[in-house]
Amino acid sequence: MNKQNEILIRNALKIVTFDDERHEYDNADILIRDNKIASIGTGLKATSDNAKVIDASVKIVIPGMINTHHHLYQTLTRNIPYVQNAELFDWLTTLYEIWREIDEEAVYISALLGLGELLLTGCTTSTDHLYLFPASQPTTLIDKEIGAAQKLGIRFHPTRGSMSRGKSNGGLPPDDVVQTHEKIIEDSIRVIDMYHNPEPFSMCRVALAPCSPFSVTDELLKETAKLAREKKVLLHTHLAETMDEEEYCLSLHGKRPLAYMESVDWIGSDVWYAHSVYMNDDEIKLMAETKTGVSHCPTSNLRLGSGIAPIPKMMEKGVPVSLGVDGSASNDTSDMLGEVRMACYIHRVKSGVSSMGADDALYLATRGGAEVLHRNELGSIEIGKAADIAIFDLSRFELAGGLSDPLGCIIFSGHNHRAHTVIVNGNIVVNNSKLVNIDEMEVYHRANEISREIIRRAMGRTNIDYFNRKKWTQD
Repeated sequence: MNKQNEILIRNALKIVTFDDERHEYDNADILIRDNKIASIGTGLKATSDNAKVIDASVKIVIPGMINTHHHLYQTLTRNIPYVQNAELFDWLTTLYEIWREIDEEAVYISALLGLGELLLTGCTTSTDHLYLFPASQPTTLIDKEIGAAQKLGIRFHPTRGSMSRGKSNGGLPPDDVVQTHEKIIEDSIRVIDMYHNPEPFSMCRVALAPCSPFSVTDELLKETAKLAREKKVLLHTHLAETMDEEEYCLSLHGKRPLAYMESVDWIGSDVWYAHSVYMNDDEIKLMAETKTGVSHCPTSNLRLGSGIAPIPKMMEKGVPVSLGVDGSASNDTSDMLGEVRMACYIHRVKSGVSSMGADDALYLATRGGAEVLHRNELGSIEIGKAADIAIFDLSRFELAGGLSDPLGCIIFSGHNHRAHTVIVNGNIVVNNSKLVNIDEMEVYHRANEISREIIRRAMGRTNIDYFNRKKWTQD
């Protein structure tokens, strides 16, 4: 017998492939060899004498999900009472005062926490948008996130974010969390050269991501787009999230958000936007024609009262659409399967009950994410593709009565979204619903300690009682 690394997923109740034909298999097997899917069928046998065998007889197997928008540092500022009822701009300007306190350990622990949550809920690839670099801290905060991803074993797409327009220059963020163009471009080059691996099956790819039209300058957007195309990396930013943003762009630039981004060379298949809530028909047509992508963040959009993005129309017209949990201060969790459920439900209010099925929502989180991130080797269960797989146990009390459709069951039913097993690049990183590579409770306790520390420091500096939820409550 040979010594290849093999995993045999045996007798799965349901395998949902999300290949082009959307094949599904009942009572079937998957053989993983090293970091790829080697075979799919029935009665498969491992060829290695040390193969790991997973009994999936009451389990559903799906492709590992792909999260295309997050702010991992925000896991330390979930559920802050003072901004629980605030809209985006008020929410941002208030939380900036706490986020100014983050340091290297805060970034590392928050990344372990947020990426760990994603793995536990079936996500195998995640981006992150880190745009906050306090002047008091090293510029290498993104390196800490990459280290956390490597420890956990998740496939990672960190985006080197930036802010260059502080309050004194008409922006929203405090001046001491923005950087000069020169520093931003210099560090963007460093991060790409040090960490970006463009090869298929790579575990780390870098993108460049100025924060938003209201926190960066025209010059930085143009310079970043030029650099990204020279380095052949993707571009990402927030866009068209709220009406406030639209009014800001019209006032400052005389253009709607998408027209403004087009004017600074930020449109095309190498660009994806977070949110895109306020897009009209002509803008959707342009997005489709240029294959400019979207990360749909339904929970965050509801939490902040931002609106409902026209995702069914975008999908119909051919816009590349993916799914993102967004930061844990506007979603308050990094629950990838929960985000699929929200995407399935939210559009039924605006576009009709048949506008988004369970399989459509999960498609956004798998194939949709792979398309937006240009990762053709991810997003589906097919021979030769990456062994990134999530397995959910259906033998749970809260799922009883729902097994007539195993795929629908994990989206419509239940209250525990933890996967039973998660495999990334051929390695088991979640086993029996527990993270394999870190002590969950150790991270839990340290995250709570850091959260208290940074909130208390901000309270001492601002005299704001962040534990008081009455500030934004309507009379």
